[in-house]
Amino acid sequence: MTHIHEILETGALQVNCQILGNLSKGEAIVVDPGGEAHKILQRLQILGLKLTHIIATHGHFDHIGGVAELKQASGCPFWIHEADRKFVEGAAKHAALWGLPFGAVPTIDRTLSDHEILEVAGLRLEVIHTPGHTPGGVCLRWEDGLLVGDTLFAGSIGRTDLPGGHHATLLNSIHSRLLVLDEKIQCFPGHGPATTLGRERRNNPFLD
Repeated sequence: MTHIHEILETGALQVNCQILGNLSKGEAIVVDPGGEAHKILQRLQILGLKLTHIIATHGHFDHIGGVAELKQASGCPFWIHEADRKFVEGAAKHAALWGLPFGAVPTIDRTLSDHEILEVAGLRLEVIHTPGHTPGGVCLRWEDGLLVGDTLFAGSIGRTDLPGGHHATLLNSIHSRLLVLDEKIQCFPGHGPATTLGRERRNNPFLD
C-alpha cells in the first residue's frame, strides 16, 4: 500500500486536518490545516513525507489557521476555490468575532475549478464544487474516499447561518453532487467522525 490517509484534529474548533500521501514518492498534501502547524509538520516528519501542497475545502478561518505557517516552513502553494477568497482575506476579523486569535493571513497561490483533476504528490484528486456552506466550498474525491469539508457530516449537514451560507444551495449540492456517487464511498468531514454516502442517504435526517 503506497497511499496513506491520516486525520489530525487541529485548532481551537477541532478541525479534521487531512494528510494524504504517497509513501513511494515520499510526498503528501495537507487539506484543511486548522492550526497547530507544528503538530502537522511533526507528523509529516515521522511519516517521512515532504509537504507539496496545501488545499482548503473552504475559506472559514478554522480550516486555514495553519496555512501561513505551513507555507513558510515548506514553501509549498495554497489552493482554494476563488469564490472563498474573501473568507481567506477576512479570516483574522472572522476569528476575532469568535474571540479567537488568528496568525498571518495566507496568500492564495492558485484557485480550484469544478471537475478539475489534481495530480499532486502522487495522488489523483477530483474537485467537486459544493456551494452552500460557503460559496466556494469543494469536496475532494480520490479512489473510494471523499473529503467533504463542512458540506456533509455524519448525521448532519454544514451550517448555513454564517456569512455566505445558503440552505437550499447546500441541500442541492449534497443531493446533486454527492449522493449520486457510489454509496460505498467513505466520507471524511471537516469535523467529527467519518461516514459513508450510503449511510447518510438512508439515515441523515437533514436530507429527507
